[in-house]
Amino acid sequence: MNVTELFETPSLIEDTDLQISADGRLRHLLTLKGLSKAHICRILDEAEAFLSPPGHPAVRTRALEGRTIANLFFEPSTRTRASFDLAGKRLGADVLNLDVNTSSRKKGESILDTIYTLQAMQVDIFVVRDASAGVPAYIARNVQDHVSILNAGEAEVSHPTQGLLDLLTMRQHKSNFEDLTVAIVGDIAHSRVARSAAEGLTTMGVGELRLISPQALAPDPGDIPGAKILYKLDDGLRGADVVMALRIQRERIGSLDGIPGIDEYFANYGISHERMKLAAPDAIVMHPGPMNRGIEIESSLADSPQSVITNQVTNGVAIRMAILTAVTQTVESS
Repeated sequence: MNVTELFETPSLIEDTDLQISADGRLRHLLTLKGLSKAHICRILDEAEAFLSPPGHPAVRTRALEGRTIANLFFEPSTRTRASFDLAGKRLGADVLNLDVNTSSRKKGESILDTIYTLQAMQVDIFVVRDASAGVPAYIARNVQDHVSILNAGEAEVSHPTQGLLDLLTMRQHKSNFEDLTVAIVGDIAHSRVARSAAEGLTTMGVGELRLISPQALAPDPGDIPGAKILYKLDDGLRGADVVMALRIQRERIGSLDGIPGIDEYFANYGISHERMKLAAPDAIVMHPGPMNRGIEIESSLADSPQSVITNQVTNGVAIRMAILTAVTQTVESS
């Protein structure tokens, strides 16, 4: 049975009260929408403690010793899956990785039966990526009280841990969100990364958020409140402190009708050294990956001192360690 036949997707997406326990701690992480600035700052601060200088041993603790994490990736992933795997192991947890090609869900088992089976094996935390909207919240409503659900990417709706690692990267290089102008360029309409970044930046009080794309890839009016929707890259880059390029997600949009060809796209929307001259002199360049070099971003720019793309990857492990620790503390205090 298709998951959309099981529940009303919109009501679950809008329901953010599942995330916080009665004592105000984080129980699930489903979306950045509804999280307070204090909650986000606490996660960012905790993540900083899990970072070590390049060349030094990775930070390890036994904070999750005796706990079991199941990474359920029903959609392809490299960075998110690998970083959750490393995060769990560096915290001392037992980590189980499962994808659709090795699960009984491919044989027709319902997603809840999969969850209940693993829950019976004493899994404490489920990290879930799924192409269907509403799945993480649906699972969160149906697990035992001590179990936590973490959203590792949900359709085109939400990618909260990516949003948090992007916030951490910006804070490390710019510190004050209120004075920042952030430009996000690319496939905004189909980007869960853009949505989560926008939610987090809005909560943190960003000075100005600009979303730049061809009209065919722009969000619906009012879909991302508070953001400026622009169709010309030069307008969006002018004076920007942070520039984030997004991947053209061909597997999501299904058709490229109305979208420029590769050469035309790069000419009009590709981030290059020349185009970055319009941004603030100390502007940083970001990309959530994987990159299409020469389409969304000039290859030499991606590898330049302005680029903080590898910092984003490093911060991804730290953020996921912080989230895993936070929800475990909720379990222990309940």
